[in-house]
Amino acid sequence: MEEGYESRRGSRWEELDTDILVRIFQKFSIFELTSGLAHVCSGWRAACCDPILWKTLDLSHMRSSFIKIPLEPYVYVERRSDEALTRILKLSMNLSGRNTRALVFHFNLFLSDDQLTYTAERCPGLRRIVLPAWNRIKKTGICKAIRIWKDLESLTMPSIANPPYLLTEIAKNCKNFKELKIMGPFEIFFANTLITYLPNLKTLSLRCSAIKREALIKILDGLPHLEVLNISHSYLVEYSVWQPQQKVIVRELDKTILEKASRLKRFLTCMEHETCVMCQRTENDEGIVRWYKYEEGEWKVDEVSSLHL
Repeated sequence: MEEGYESRRGSRWEELDTDILVRIFQKFSIFELTSGLAHVCSGWRAACCDPILWKTLDLSHMRSSFIKIPLEPYVYVERRSDEALTRILKLSMNLSGRNTRALVFHFNLFLSDDQLTYTAERCPGLRRIVLPAWNRIKKTGICKAIRIWKDLESLTMPSIANPPYLLTEIAKNCKNFKELKIMGPFEIFFANTLITYLPNLKTLSLRCSAIKREALIKILDGLPHLEVLNISHSYLVEYSVWQPQQKVIVRELDKTILEKASRLKRFLTCMEHETCVMCQRTENDEGIVRWYKYEEGEWKVDEVSSLHL
């Protein structure tokens, strides 16, 4: 009876073919993959370390527990939240075998310099990174990571006050870099920095932002290799000739901009501020969208398919 039962039951879990296990594990979340599956047996560990499982390390569902504070870095991250992130990163890096090519962090996941450097050193072949939260990352930390990521092609980042130090590192070290998404206001200084250091940029997304009209024109004139530009749900800002301190919101693209943008393969726009919910949100939030107020995951959306998460 027992022998017949064993034959009907078939192989045990630990005896399953590795390829079958990998296909099963592909359905698991990062939290499930790092919860101890690799310790069940040697077969399961081999499956857990398969490169296909770690091509993209998606932590977009993991956010920090934090409070805002009045001094830099303007957030205080609760210790257990920090420890949980460190634990996930260490387990993931141990299993990934340096095979991660895309790394995605939640908009409110506040990395420290140590966490960023640790991760960079263990996935040097990274080609895409989504780093929207910047508060605790210092100049030394991000520059060290960029020097490691020689193959980096795509970056999602917040708007920062002093972009030259970062874009200089990208220009020096990332010869295949071609795609940038900036989450936040786009000023003339940022436009000039892009033109100076990344003249070969092919894709730029400035969706849900306040964009200086002059900055947009500079981009259209100064990035000759630009193919795709997304300004969906953004609005343009210029200043009155008669009252230089008075900001004027431009809700329609003029002939000059449309003519300059006509050379692009794709120019993505939506400025329907009376009917479009996202356009209204951008304007209400003054060009720095407070994503925590809206549907979870809305910040991941992009009209450019290669940037959509």
